[in-house]
Amino acid sequence: MAMTGATTEATTGAPPASNGAPQRWTFQWKELYDEVITSGLCTGCAGCVISCPHDVIGYEHVQGGFIPFHLEEELGLEDCGHGQKGCTSCTRACPRFRTWEDEADDFMFGRHRTGEEPSGVFKDIILTRASDDFVHEIGQDGGLVSAILIWALDHGYIDAALTSYVGDGDGNQWTASPGVAFNRDDVLRGAGSRYTYSANTLAYDEAMEAGAQKIALVGMSCQSSIVPVAKSRKVGKVGNRFVLNIGLLCSKSFDEAIFEELFEQKYGLDRHLIRKTNIKGVFQIWTHDGGYYEINLKECHAWTREGCNHCPDFAAEHADISTGGIGKYPDWTLTIVRTDIGREIIMKMLADGSLIGRPGDDDPGAIALMHKLSEKSRARWPKFAWDKPALLPEPTKK
Repeated sequence: MAMTGATTEATTGAPPASNGAPQRWTFQWKELYDEVITSGLCTGCAGCVISCPHDVIGYEHVQGGFIPFHLEEELGLEDCGHGQKGCTSCTRACPRFRTWEDEADDFMFGRHRTGEEPSGVFKDIILTRASDDFVHEIGQDGGLVSAILIWALDHGYIDAALTSYVGDGDGNQWTASPGVAFNRDDVLRGAGSRYTYSANTLAYDEAMEAGAQKIALVGMSCQSSIVPVAKSRKVGKVGNRFVLNIGLLCSKSFDEAIFEELFEQKYGLDRHLIRKTNIKGVFQIWTHDGGYYEINLKECHAWTREGCNHCPDFAAEHADISTGGIGKYPDWTLTIVRTDIGREIIMKMLADGSLIGRPGDDDPGAIALMHKLSEKSRARWPKFAWDKPALLPEPTKK
């Protein structure tokens, strides 16, 4: 992954020593539990779970779960014996602990974003769609993410991708779960959006067990920050094998109960009959019998997943490529290219005809909406937390 500005020591967030030198990183589960998990900052990204070298952090991937917890009983839920002995992997991998945003920005871009970059640092904004009609049809919006994964697998950039899948039958098609894609069929099996949460990072061990050396991560903004944060803080177990990071524009996800408690009870939409969902200012639902329904998003707010309430990152600012289906063209994907490797892949796909592209300026409203929603998400960051993500820095003087 072509990134610049990496910090040489994972010391950010620690107070300086008496001689002015940065203090060694000593933060462990105790600090993570107090400052992130019980405070409500935790998004359930599972970065701490997959980084733990002692396998003492648990995670329940079900509604009402999505929060890491300590498995050992000796020191209780709030402390860790391994942390007492110097293990700091969990806090190093957490993309909501202390100065995570500055560290990710420095690592990826060699600077912090400015007030003129409410959606983060980027190189290009374009509109794209998969040229393969089947990929475009089965994927979400323009089918970009599916097209990238298929292309990257075929061209040796990656040998596995962490993504999400859903169950078959009995309404389980809206219960998302982490999984690994190793080929085109796997990618297409996981295509589309569900808007219920999946901690895709939990599929990391499956990819490792299969011998994957070059892994792509597809995840919401909270998950896409794990990679640069972990790399900047030297968490080799998590960071070393991720070579491509695709982030999904995301304002929130919903508890799975929304299907029964709102869609079915109020609108008579049995989850078994729902074929496809999307969000375009309203919650859009297509059914297998050809029906189409729109539900006001304000009605859905009560089912917002708890881990989304304080998330300040709408635009997946720390991905190599950020993608989303906002704007006036429903069959195209707004594509934000942020890093060298992201640009290399997109340019090669456009050149060989794997993608069809058009200028982002063809839909200025989509770009403006992305910035607006980014600013709105930043306003969620609570005052008790480290304040940087809540702020829009002053514009750089010219």
